[in-house]
Amino acid sequence: MVDNTVNVYSLTGEVLRTQSLPGVFETQFRPDVIHRAVVAEEANKRQPYAPKAGAGIRHSVATWGKGRGTARVQRIAGGSKGAESPNNVGGRRAHPPRVEKVWAKKVNQKERMLARFSALAATADVEKVKARGHQFKEELTLPVIIEDRLEDVKSTAEVMDVLTSIGLEGDVARSKDAIRIRAGRGKMRGRPYRMPRSLLIVVSSADAAVVKGARNLPGVEVAYAEGLNPSLLAPGGLPGRLTVFTEAALKKVGEW
Repeated sequence: MVDNTVNVYSLTGEVLRTQSLPGVFETQFRPDVIHRAVVAEEANKRQPYAPKAGAGIRHSVATWGKGRGTARVQRIAGGSKGAESPNNVGGRRAHPPRVEKVWAKKVNQKERMLARFSALAATADVEKVKARGHQFKEELTLPVIIEDRLEDVKSTAEVMDVLTSIGLEGDVARSKDAIRIRAGRGKMRGRPYRMPRSLLIVVSSADAAVVKGARNLPGVEVAYAEGLNPSLLAPGGLPGRLTVFTEAALKKVGEW
């Protein structure tokens, strides 16, 4: 059981007061339910794909038949090069993916709700947050609660100054230093780099100024209270993300 009392910090890192966390932060820890909900959510985002219709079979072909001491494969008409068959270079694929395939996974409504509550409760557990590799000052109480003036911060530099004064700059630096080139074909498809997830900033509304101010920080994401889901709170299905709430956002979470 985690401590139910947390500090409320100012934009300069001072402790303004203490307050109790809403009851949702006492939800039972269920990593299995969290992982299942995250996998389903990622599966539902997948885009159907398949090779182009007619790929590998756009030739005029014929087979020589038997009796010539060669394989009885289809060959380009007027030549001897094999074509179209799956075992030939440049031929069609034997069992290609189909756009008709349904990638979506279903999760019960109560199960999905439990996953969200459990992932939210994990953000208040120091050991789970450290296990994800996040870096922050030891004396900070989790989740980090900041006064509502944070929602009015507009520039990226000002947001970084606030995070530095509170003691969260190390996690942003960790994400920036670990940016690397992606392995595999993704480099050719517009996603050449991989970047670790850093902290999550939760605000009370989607039109808060800090949404634009913080989105350019490496690995930092901004979400509003009603839009929280297991994928944001536990990226990759691993719970314990370093999370920052404004007071107004925490109040909305307490109304769940």
